[in-house]
Amino acid sequence: MDEKSNRQSREASTSTPATLVAEPTSSGSSASSVAPKREVASSPDQDDRRARAVHPDTDHAEAEAADPGHELDVELGRAQTMEEIRRIGTRGSVKSKASRVLSVVGRRKTKDRERIPFIPVPVTNLDQGVIGWEGQDDPEMPLNFPNRKKYLILCLLSAITLLTPFASSILAPGITYLNRDFGNENEIVGAMTVSVYLLGYTVGPLFLAPLSEIYGRRVVLSSANWFFCVWQIGCALAPTIESLIVFRFLAGVGGAGCLTLGAGIIADLFRTDERGFAIGIVTLGPLIGPTVGPVIGGFVSQTIGWRWDFWIVLITSVVVCGLTELFNQETNPRVLIERKVKRAAAESGRTDLRSCYETGEQMSHRRILLNGLVRPTKMLFLSPLVLFISIYIAFTYGTLYLLFTTIPIVFQETYGWSIGITGLIYICLGIGNMCGWAVVTATSDKGVVRRTKENHGVFEPEMRLPLSIWASTLLPITFFWYGWTTQYHTHWILPVIALFPFSFGIIGIFIPLTTYLIDCYPIYAASAIAANTVARSLAGMLLPLAGPSMYQNLGFGWGNSLLGFICILMIPVPLLLHRYGARLRKMGLQL
Repeated sequence: MDEKSNRQSREASTSTPATLVAEPTSSGSSASSVAPKREVASSPDQDDRRARAVHPDTDHAEAEAADPGHELDVELGRAQTMEEIRRIGTRGSVKSKASRVLSVVGRRKTKDRERIPFIPVPVTNLDQGVIGWEGQDDPEMPLNFPNRKKYLILCLLSAITLLTPFASSILAPGITYLNRDFGNENEIVGAMTVSVYLLGYTVGPLFLAPLSEIYGRRVVLSSANWFFCVWQIGCALAPTIESLIVFRFLAGVGGAGCLTLGAGIIADLFRTDERGFAIGIVTLGPLIGPTVGPVIGGFVSQTIGWRWDFWIVLITSVVVCGLTELFNQETNPRVLIERKVKRAAAESGRTDLRSCYETGEQMSHRRILLNGLVRPTKMLFLSPLVLFISIYIAFTYGTLYLLFTTIPIVFQETYGWSIGITGLIYICLGIGNMCGWAVVTATSDKGVVRRTKENHGVFEPEMRLPLSIWASTLLPITFFWYGWTTQYHTHWILPVIALFPFSFGIIGIFIPLTTYLIDCYPIYAASAIAANTVARSLAGMLLPLAGPSMYQNLGFGWGNSLLGFICILMIPVPLLLHRYGARLRKMGLQL
């Protein structure tokens, strides 16, 4: 009889598993009991469940392991008696357990649908003497920082990248007052007080970028920020126009730090499908700052004096730099692993430990520094990809500053506006920048994810470029429209509106191409952007100096039309990069 009962019990257990049901106790808490087993006819749902038992769902298994109540449920499943079940005291019913697992699976699958597969990071292998990360989910790795920490660093970085370009143009409306105070009658010297700041932008990146890749982002960024702040005092107290030019140059050297290192910090913190939005936040400053600067600078110069331009920059910069000191931290993975190697070697006494990022022969610090200092120049002149992008962005950036120089002339001389009111024209440029930024940041990463899926899960950096192709068609519209409406002295609203397509389009060029450089050179992103910043800043400094003579000889109509025709010739550049960029990347450059 016992043998027959055991056989029936085994048959029942193969037809339907036992189900644990929570039942209330006298104390109001939930206990679990074993429901009776009964045979039921096979159904399609049961067949599907049996199939999943034979071929388990890996996502479900991972979610089970991730579920906080998983260990408790395992113990409960091993319980043999009601006493053990009551002792374990499960905190949720089977239904709530299933819903938790399904919720985790759903979140994971949703996340997987939105992500691009990434290259695994190198991990520690003590047998081979390699020190790396403690797994792909190592919380010490900047890519795995909590979003709260990532975006705090990003916001602080974007604040200082807004202030330093803001400082580049805030003085522009006050040149008239500055020349009067110093007794200067040379227009070129007066213009140099503004443009020499951009010359500092060309010098700073050449050594700030490589230093950050050797000694870390945090210490180099901090040093550059405070260097920028100190020279605002010199500018505010400058006794001569010559000393002001020198102090402005030095301030530009320090101000280049955040612009140069921002790309490297983003590459450290964000994965490929997150960089479009992140770079959009940081690169908004270099485009919005120069447009906001003259708006404020015009009223400040007219009311309390041009020297207060620098005091305002100093006060705001000290606040932002102080907050950055408090909350910023190192993000360069190579530097973090190097520090980890030193700690591990000191603790273990082993001398054979090395960084997972080391390849080839060991180099002295002097040689590493020399290679780092030369790298941005090598990338600019020996990498066709970096060279073409730098030339294109440099031209668009230079024309932006060229437009800045025409606005005071057009609206003060042609329309008779005051310096303060003329500064408000720059708001139109800012509105165009914001609209362009909203469109680009909303579509950049999503477009990359979609194209990666269409490419069978394989990401190519050129997937960033379609936005810049259509954006390049907007630039010539502004030059033809703005040039001829100012030439014939039409109603002032027409040249103001004409500035919108350019300010919208330049964002669509600047952000995708900058992100494209980071995607192409993630390890040396700071050096790649440094090369780009040098070319961009040179154009921003030199083109405005050529503007007055060009407009004097050609007039606003044909002068701006000349720039419009050049923009038309430049339209194929992003299209050619999209088509042949992969080939250019493979041409090879030993960094």
